[in-house]
Amino acid sequence: MDSAQVTDRAADVPVRPAATIVLTRAGTNGPEVLMGQRGAGAAFMPSKYVFPGGAVDRTDAAVPLAAALAEPCRARLDGTGITPETLAAAAIRELFEETGLALGRPGIWTDAPPDWEAFAARGLCPDASGLRFIFRAVTPPGRPRRFDARFFLADADAVQGDVEDFSAACDELSHLHWISLTEVRRLDLPFITEVVLSEVALLMRGGQQPGVPFFDNSGTRPTFRRIT
Repeated sequence: MDSAQVTDRAADVPVRPAATIVLTRAGTNGPEVLMGQRGAGAAFMPSKYVFPGGAVDRTDAAVPLAAALAEPCRARLDGTGITPETLAAAAIRELFEETGLALGRPGIWTDAPPDWEAFAARGLCPDASGLRFIFRAVTPPGRPRRFDARFFLADADAVQGDVEDFSAACDELSHLHWISLTEVRRLDLPFITEVVLSEVALLMRGGQQPGVPFFDNSGTRPTFRRIT
Protein backbone atom coordinates (compact mmCIF):
# COMPACT_ATOMS: atom_id res chain seq x y z
CA MET A 1 0.00 0.00 0.00
CA ASP A 2 1.48 3.35 -1.00
CA SER A 3 1.64 6.42 1.26
CA ALA A 4 -1.17 8.20 -0.60
CA GLN A 5 -3.56 5.37 0.22
CA VAL A 6 -2.58 5.49 3.89
CA THR A 7 -3.20 9.23 4.03
CA ASP A 8 -6.57 8.92 2.30
CA ARG A 9 -7.75 6.25 4.73
CA ALA A 10 -6.48 8.22 7.74
CA ALA A 11 -8.41 11.27 6.55
CA ASP A 12 -11.62 9.23 6.78
CA VAL A 13 -11.22 8.63 10.52
CA PRO A 14 -14.15 10.43 12.21
CA VAL A 15 -13.41 13.07 14.84
CA ARG A 16 -15.29 12.06 18.00
CA PRO A 17 -16.18 14.47 20.82
CA ALA A 18 -14.29 13.65 24.00
CA ALA A 19 -13.82 14.98 27.51
CA THR A 20 -10.95 14.79 29.99
CA ILE A 21 -10.51 15.75 33.63
CA VAL A 22 -7.27 17.12 35.03
CA LEU A 23 -7.71 16.32 38.71
CA THR A 24 -5.46 18.32 41.07
CA ARG A 25 -4.68 18.44 44.75
CA ALA A 26 -2.25 20.13 47.12
CA GLY A 27 0.87 18.05 47.79
CA THR A 28 3.92 18.33 50.00
CA ASN A 29 5.96 19.58 47.02
CA GLY A 30 3.28 21.78 45.53
CA PRO A 31 0.25 21.00 43.34
CA GLU A 32 -0.18 17.43 42.11
CA VAL A 33 -2.09 15.94 39.18
CA LEU A 34 -3.53 12.48 38.70
CA MET A 35 -1.97 10.53 35.80
CA GLY A 36 -2.29 7.03 34.41
CA GLN A 37 -0.49 5.03 31.71
CA ARG A 38 -2.22 3.72 28.61
CA GLY A 39 -1.52 0.13 27.63
CA ALA A 40 1.30 -0.73 25.25
CA GLY A 41 -1.21 -2.27 22.85
CA ALA A 42 -3.62 0.66 22.84
CA ALA A 43 -4.54 2.00 19.40
CA PHE A 44 -4.35 5.60 20.61
CA MET A 45 -1.26 6.94 22.41
CA PRO A 46 0.12 3.54 23.53
CA SER A 47 2.25 3.55 26.70
CA LYS A 48 1.81 7.29 27.21
CA TYR A 49 0.85 8.85 30.53
CA VAL A 50 -2.39 10.80 30.23
CA PHE A 51 -5.23 12.33 32.21
CA PRO A 52 -8.42 10.26 32.67
CA GLY A 53 -10.77 10.86 29.75
CA GLY A 54 -12.33 9.49 26.60
CA ALA A 55 -15.06 9.73 24.00
CA VAL A 56 -18.56 10.97 24.74
CA ASP A 57 -21.16 8.19 24.91
CA ARG A 58 -24.67 8.55 23.53
CA THR A 59 -26.21 8.09 26.98
CA ASP A 60 -24.22 11.00 28.46
CA ALA A 61 -26.72 13.41 26.89
CA ALA A 62 -29.52 12.08 29.11
CA VAL A 63 -27.65 12.20 32.41
CA PRO A 64 -29.09 14.60 35.03
CA LEU A 65 -26.47 16.71 36.75
CA ALA A 66 -26.79 17.42 40.46
CA ALA A 67 -25.21 20.82 39.79
CA ALA A 68 -24.46 22.52 36.49
CA LEU A 69 -21.28 23.99 35.05
CA ALA A 70 -20.48 27.51 36.16
CA GLU A 71 -20.20 30.46 33.82
CA PRO A 72 -18.25 31.41 31.76
CA CYS A 73 -17.27 27.75 31.23
CA ARG A 74 -20.73 26.79 30.06
CA ALA A 75 -20.90 29.64 27.56
CA ARG A 76 -17.47 28.76 26.16
CA LEU A 77 -18.63 25.18 25.54
CA ASP A 78 -21.94 26.11 23.95
CA GLY A 79 -22.70 26.24 20.23
CA THR A 80 -20.42 23.35 19.22
CA GLY A 81 -23.06 20.78 18.27
CA ILE A 82 -22.90 19.03 21.63
CA THR A 83 -24.27 20.45 24.86
CA PRO A 84 -22.00 21.59 27.71
CA GLU A 85 -23.94 19.29 30.04
CA THR A 86 -23.17 16.27 27.85
CA LEU A 87 -19.45 17.09 27.81
CA ALA A 88 -19.39 17.56 31.57
CA ALA A 89 -21.22 14.27 32.13
CA ALA A 90 -18.81 12.44 29.83
CA ALA A 91 -15.80 13.86 31.70
CA ILE A 92 -17.21 12.76 35.06
CA ARG A 93 -18.08 9.29 33.73
CA GLU A 94 -14.63 8.76 32.22
CA LEU A 95 -12.94 9.83 35.45
CA PHE A 96 -15.07 7.35 37.36
CA GLU A 97 -14.54 4.48 34.93
CA GLU A 98 -10.77 4.91 34.64
CA THR A 99 -9.96 5.78 38.26
CA GLY A 100 -12.94 4.82 40.42
CA LEU A 101 -13.12 8.41 41.71
CA ALA A 102 -16.55 10.05 41.74
CA LEU A 103 -17.35 13.73 41.33
CA GLY A 104 -20.90 13.74 42.65
CA ARG A 105 -23.40 14.73 45.28
CA PRO A 106 -25.61 12.43 47.34
CA GLY A 107 -28.85 11.73 45.51
CA ILE A 108 -31.25 9.02 44.42
CA TRP A 109 -30.93 7.98 40.79
CA THR A 110 -33.16 5.06 39.81
CA ASP A 111 -33.00 5.10 36.00
CA ALA A 112 -29.27 5.37 35.37
CA PRO A 113 -28.02 4.18 31.94
CA PRO A 114 -25.84 1.03 32.00
CA ASP A 115 -22.59 3.04 31.83
CA TRP A 116 -23.68 4.97 34.91
CA GLU A 117 -25.12 2.20 37.07
CA ALA A 118 -22.00 1.79 39.22
CA PHE A 119 -21.86 5.55 39.81
CA ALA A 120 -25.53 5.68 40.78
CA ALA A 121 -25.07 2.63 43.03
CA ARG A 122 -22.91 4.78 45.29
CA GLY A 123 -25.93 6.99 45.95
CA LEU A 124 -24.48 9.84 43.90
CA CYS A 125 -25.54 12.10 41.06
CA PRO A 126 -22.80 13.69 38.91
CA ASP A 127 -21.73 17.18 39.99
CA ALA A 128 -20.30 19.49 37.31
CA SER A 129 -20.14 22.65 39.42
CA GLY A 130 -16.43 22.27 40.17
CA LEU A 131 -15.32 21.70 36.57
CA ARG A 132 -13.39 24.46 34.82
CA PHE A 133 -12.99 24.31 31.04
CA ILE A 134 -9.29 25.07 30.38
CA PHE A 135 -8.31 23.59 27.00
CA ARG A 136 -9.60 22.19 23.72
CA ALA A 137 -7.69 20.19 21.12
CA VAL A 138 -8.54 18.27 17.95
CA THR A 139 -6.30 15.29 17.14
CA PRO A 140 -4.29 15.81 13.91
CA PRO A 141 -5.07 13.82 10.75
CA GLY A 142 -3.19 10.58 10.17
CA ARG A 143 -3.94 9.09 13.61
CA PRO A 144 -5.85 5.79 14.01
CA ARG A 145 -8.35 7.63 16.23
CA ARG A 146 -9.22 11.29 16.32
CA PHE A 147 -10.94 13.31 19.05
CA ASP A 148 -12.25 16.79 19.66
CA ALA A 149 -11.28 16.86 23.32
CA ARG A 150 -12.26 19.32 26.01
CA PHE A 151 -10.12 19.40 29.13
CA PHE A 152 -11.61 20.27 32.52
CA LEU A 153 -9.70 21.22 35.65
CA ALA A 154 -11.13 19.90 38.93
CA ASP A 155 -10.05 19.87 42.56
CA ALA A 156 -9.74 16.53 44.34
CA ASP A 157 -11.61 17.98 47.32
CA ALA A 158 -14.79 17.56 45.27
CA VAL A 159 -14.29 13.77 45.02
CA GLN A 160 -16.60 11.64 47.16
CA GLY A 161 -14.39 9.19 49.04
CA ASP A 162 -10.68 8.42 49.27
CA VAL A 163 -8.69 10.01 46.42
CA GLU A 164 -6.01 7.35 46.87
CA ASP A 165 -8.42 4.46 46.33
CA PHE A 166 -8.34 3.28 42.71
CA SER A 167 -9.72 -0.19 43.44
CA ALA A 168 -12.86 0.42 41.37
CA ALA A 169 -10.95 1.56 38.27
CA CYS A 170 -11.20 -0.32 34.99
CA ASP A 171 -8.01 -1.60 33.36
CA GLU A 172 -7.72 1.09 30.67
CA LEU A 173 -5.12 3.04 32.65
CA SER A 174 -2.37 1.47 34.76
CA HIS A 175 0.06 3.04 37.23
CA LEU A 176 -2.54 5.52 38.44
CA HIS A 177 -0.80 7.90 40.79
CA TRP A 178 -0.56 11.46 41.99
CA ILE A 179 2.53 13.33 40.85
CA SER A 180 3.71 16.88 41.47
CA LEU A 181 3.80 19.42 38.65
CA THR A 182 7.54 19.75 39.24
CA GLU A 183 8.08 16.05 38.46
CA VAL A 184 5.34 15.16 35.97
CA ARG A 185 7.42 15.95 32.87
CA ARG A 186 9.69 13.02 33.71
CA LEU A 187 6.87 10.77 32.50
CA ASP A 188 6.41 9.73 28.88
CA LEU A 189 3.78 12.30 27.89
CA PRO A 190 2.00 13.11 24.63
CA PHE A 191 2.79 16.56 23.26
CA ILE A 192 -0.71 17.89 23.89
CA THR A 193 -0.60 16.70 27.50
CA GLU A 194 2.58 18.71 28.04
CA VAL A 195 0.87 21.79 26.62
CA VAL A 196 -2.14 21.31 28.88
CA LEU A 197 0.16 20.89 31.89
CA SER A 198 1.67 24.29 31.13
CA GLU A 199 -1.80 25.80 31.38
CA VAL A 200 -2.46 23.92 34.62
CA ALA A 201 0.80 25.19 36.11
CA LEU A 202 -0.18 28.75 35.18
CA LEU A 203 -3.56 28.42 36.86
CA MET A 204 -2.10 26.75 39.96
CA ARG A 205 0.20 29.77 40.34
CA GLY A 206 -2.83 32.04 40.33
CA GLY A 207 -2.40 33.13 36.71
CA GLN A 208 -5.25 33.89 34.35
CA GLN A 209 -6.03 32.58 30.87
CA PRO A 210 -6.88 35.20 28.22
CA GLY A 211 -9.47 32.79 26.87
CA VAL A 212 -9.38 28.99 26.61
CA PRO A 213 -6.58 27.73 24.29
CA PHE A 214 -7.82 25.75 21.28
CA PHE A 215 -5.45 23.67 19.10
CA ASP A 216 -7.57 22.97 16.03
CA ASN A 217 -6.45 20.25 13.62
CA SER A 218 -9.87 19.73 12.07
CA GLY A 219 -8.89 21.33 8.75
CA THR A 220 -5.98 21.06 6.34
CA ARG A 221 -3.81 23.42 8.36
CA PRO A 222 -3.33 23.43 12.15
CA THR A 223 -4.56 26.60 13.82
CA PHE A 224 -4.39 28.02 17.32
CA ARG A 225 -6.85 30.42 18.83
CA ARG A 226 -8.50 31.22 22.13
CA ILE A 227 -12.14 30.76 23.06
CA THR A 228 -13.33 33.88 24.86
